[in-house]
Amino acid sequence: MIMFKGDMIKKREQAIVKVWSAIEEHGGQTLLSTGITGDDARLAKAVVESGVKLLEPNHPALALARGHKGVTTMHDAENIRHEIDIHEMAKVVRGVRNTIGRDPYITVGIPGGFTEVIPVELTDKDFMLMSHSGADGLHTHKSNFEDLEELVEKAHKYGLTVDAYIGHPDDLHTFGIPARTPEEVAQVAKRMEEIGVDMIGLMTGMSYEGVGAGEIPSIIKERLHALVSSVKVPTLAEGGINIENSKAFRETGVHILVVGTAIDDMVKTAAQEAVSHFINQKTKEALSK
Repeated sequence: MIMFKGDMIKKREQAIVKVWSAIEEHGGQTLLSTGITGDDARLAKAVVESGVKLLEPNHPALALARGHKGVTTMHDAENIRHEIDIHEMAKVVRGVRNTIGRDPYITVGIPGGFTEVIPVELTDKDFMLMSHSGADGLHTHKSNFEDLEELVEKAHKYGLTVDAYIGHPDDLHTFGIPARTPEEVAQVAKRMEEIGVDMIGLMTGMSYEGVGAGEIPSIIKERLHALVSSVKVPTLAEGGINIENSKAFRETGVHILVVGTAIDDMVKTAAQEAVSHFINQKTKEALSK
């Protein structure tokens, strides 16, 4: 089988142009919308119509959306994420792409793309499947360089970008190459850029409840500064980002804020309020008779 390298290089270059264009259009920092807005085509369309240019469907969020094995929190969903079939992720990506059009950038988290606790095999057909389904890139949380380098090589072969992450050794889940100090963050980021990672992110909060309202710890600021100042590729912050502290994140210089749980919670609250309004209205009408 022949895979035309020039074609796939062009595909990946076009994807990166989408990312930089979104960053520039939004004044130096943009939003990558994930969680329910990445997995539900209706909500993906809604946020794109509101200005979102970058989306991320992923298998833990899909496990949560489907109530797989009764999970109700992202923390629990992470423990069974590998049970989501890659063909299910392809269906999600295809549905979102068909709904939002060709322009928004889609990066997708797939089984085997994160640090797994059981063997999860990825074949060339899987990378081809995601590329054909409409994904621009793969969202990965591999935690050692050998695995990451192998994934980058395969993704690039099929025209997919790779956004990979730096974690902390004490994080609740293993979500990236570990780096304890800002100095280590810079070293890891440079190595990731060298092996071809297209976008580099930093995990900034692992509680799924957000970091301090209105402010972020100084150590997170230092770690983000170390990341942003050490590489030339687009940078991301993921974890604990909400309306209250988003301004503090904007001041770090990071290019992309990855937001999922905060939006999920707002959608849930809006649904509860809407339903309560209808129920209360009916109750009042019944009592007035």
